[in-house]
Amino acid sequence: MIHRPRFHPPPHIYPPDEWNLTEKRFMPDLLEQGETMFALGNGYLGMRGCFEEGGPIGQNGTFINGFYETWPIIYPEEAYGLATTGQTIVNVTDSKIIKLYVDDEPFWLPNANVRSFDRRLNMKSGTLDREIVYETPAGKRVSIKSRRLVSFEHRHVAAIFYEITILNAAAPVVLSSEMIANEPAPRRANYDPRQAKVFNEKVLNHRLSYAKGQRIVLCHATNKSGIVLACAIDHVLHTSLRVTWKTSYTPDAGQVVASIDAEAGQPITLTKYIVYHTSHTAPPEEVCARAERTLDRAVSTGFTALLAGQERFMEDFWQRSDVKIMTNPDRAKASTTAVQQALRFNLFHVLQACARAENTGVPAKGLTGAAYEGHYFWDTEIYVLPFLTYTAPHIAKNLLRFRHGMLDKARERARQLNQQGAMYPWRTINGEEASAYYAAGTAQYHINADIMYALKRYIQATEEDEFLFDEGVEMLVETARLWRSLGFYSSRKDGQFCLLCVTGPDEYNTVVDNNVYTNLMAKENLRFAAETVERVRDRRPDLFTALVHKTRLDLSEVAEWKQAADRMYIPYDQRLQITPQDEQFLEQERWDFDRTPADKYPLLLYFHPLTIYRYQVIKQADLVLAMFLLGHEFSADLKQRNFAFYDPITTGDSSLSACIQSIMAAEVGEMGKALEYARVATLMDLGDVAGNVKDGCHIAAMGGVWMVFVYGFAGLRDYGGELRFWPTLPDVFHCIRFNLMFQGRTLEVNVGQDTTSYRLKTGGGLTIHHEEEEVKLSPEEPFAERPNRNHHVDLKHND
Repeated sequence: MIHRPRFHPPPHIYPPDEWNLTEKRFMPDLLEQGETMFALGNGYLGMRGCFEEGGPIGQNGTFINGFYETWPIIYPEEAYGLATTGQTIVNVTDSKIIKLYVDDEPFWLPNANVRSFDRRLNMKSGTLDREIVYETPAGKRVSIKSRRLVSFEHRHVAAIFYEITILNAAAPVVLSSEMIANEPAPRRANYDPRQAKVFNEKVLNHRLSYAKGQRIVLCHATNKSGIVLACAIDHVLHTSLRVTWKTSYTPDAGQVVASIDAEAGQPITLTKYIVYHTSHTAPPEEVCARAERTLDRAVSTGFTALLAGQERFMEDFWQRSDVKIMTNPDRAKASTTAVQQALRFNLFHVLQACARAENTGVPAKGLTGAAYEGHYFWDTEIYVLPFLTYTAPHIAKNLLRFRHGMLDKARERARQLNQQGAMYPWRTINGEEASAYYAAGTAQYHINADIMYALKRYIQATEEDEFLFDEGVEMLVETARLWRSLGFYSSRKDGQFCLLCVTGPDEYNTVVDNNVYTNLMAKENLRFAAETVERVRDRRPDLFTALVHKTRLDLSEVAEWKQAADRMYIPYDQRLQITPQDEQFLEQERWDFDRTPADKYPLLLYFHPLTIYRYQVIKQADLVLAMFLLGHEFSADLKQRNFAFYDPITTGDSSLSACIQSIMAAEVGEMGKALEYARVATLMDLGDVAGNVKDGCHIAAMGGVWMVFVYGFAGLRDYGGELRFWPTLPDVFHCIRFNLMFQGRTLEVNVGQDTTSYRLKTGGGLTIHHEEEEVKLSPEEPFAERPNRNHHVDLKHND
């Protein structure tokens, strides 16, 4: 049950449009929210949707994934093993600025006499487009057309097309293209631990700055982390009119000014090319040289070719990743167009967060804001990787390989925690633990199992054993070692294997014993590790020898992992006939929801943690998430009883909850709740449900929207490496259609009210299951259609 207040924009703000999110007027009251929603990015570089003219600004931001500053975590009372170094993503050099002066007067949107306004996030082309006509006090009408892109093809490149036309008169026009480093950060209006740290000191230190014609290069390095950043801009101006140029720069700023005597009806087009490069190891001169080479190529390529490449990339993305829906006009409150718009908005921002995230993770806010410090969490593996595994497996592999790259630091962290194996950090950028609050951070040991769960799903969907046998198995060995050293066989539990002092996904119940989500995921991790090691030994003796050398593995450990998995303790309450979230949970008093005002959510901002920890109250799906990920561990009846017990005490204070609650509500036949949670999940950012979209998009929740439609309403279950569908389509939808990439094949799924059809679009033969029936598809017989016999059937309990 969602207890928090909900925030939905009036429907006229963003008119329904399948491919565009459009503002038809300047809305200063939604300035910061718009900067998030109109942000562009490619997974490496991100720019908030601030106006080109340098203002007005709520929270400005340009971010490079993995570009961060470190700072010491200060504890009033020290303790052994606590995280010592914080990491915060840095707002890098702002290069978006193009200021406009007509008759020597600046165009300033809040004061302008705007005659027409259209700004749109173009999700088909991957651009931010804007058309404005305003009238000066002298009666001169000015047309501004701009188009911004952050290139998917060329991940270091962004570009802005900026066209000015004086429609009815002549006038002097000045275009001032600028770049600024070390912009002052906005101060927090109120306390919110989710927001980013504000540095009081200057973060970017000058290393180099120079200009060549209309080109400027600024190079800086962070104070403590020592990462070098080069930002370079260049310009091409097209007009039949005479132009004069002036270029200037300082250590922290650059300005290229074009002055033109404009004539009526004569367009002036400025294209600004922008490049960013960073390095942990190269000297400033080399990083600047890289930036200049990239800039040379971008300028010679031209904006038209950059845009064509962007559109090709987007066309390929939507062919692989789109979820097409059609609503039932007799039952649905929202039109097909409005729902399609909301769905694509979520998928587009997931793409922008991870498409070119290479040798990095996916920040919780993507590159749309600095909240959560730009850190990577468990939610990448559980909420984002399902979408990527089935639509862009090469990106999923990059993210899993990044986790392998931080394995040595995870080993170090395990030693700090007095454990064997490896312990992945709860929140990080550089691989070191950055969570200063161990109860809701480091104690979430389940992140190890979350990463291995994502690895298993990826391998089953791609059959890429080479990756598993080389990099994947090393992670499995070290995570399995962690579980074996963390747990013990309890004589008070008939010798079952127990995990104490852990925190599950629900951060309102911390440092508990035998959290069921953690225990079940650890069990899965241990079994997968044992199975994989034995497969490598049997199939690739050469890689097994290398594995033993790297990890000093003894096969006796494999037997220990199997035993721990087989004897894993899973609590069960006989009186209530439900699964306790953890051993203490049912002993606690239920939270008084009736006496908690709506404006006191999220609870974490208004109640001391110890107060929250004493009660039966849940921040986000925990046991319910376990039932989704490991549904074979629960009978259908138990799922229903568990959902009925936990749903009313789940606050929805986490954006990650609604999508999972929707999926499980659909599975247990609670279609009203499934639809309501789906609505909340889909509008999490577009409707500003949590009231904090100004700080950035909730990327994991956006990945969860894809899961709602594919796992929830289409009923996909993929445990065990098979595709099984149990469609439960609400009557507000006529049909939903999507593609899945699976084991080298492309499968199109079309779920209707009465039937579901499957089409093998590429690849060899494929066997899937529709409800209880096996369905075989082949290139010769690529199509099959089956009736949806049970709309609200419970998925079966399969051991």
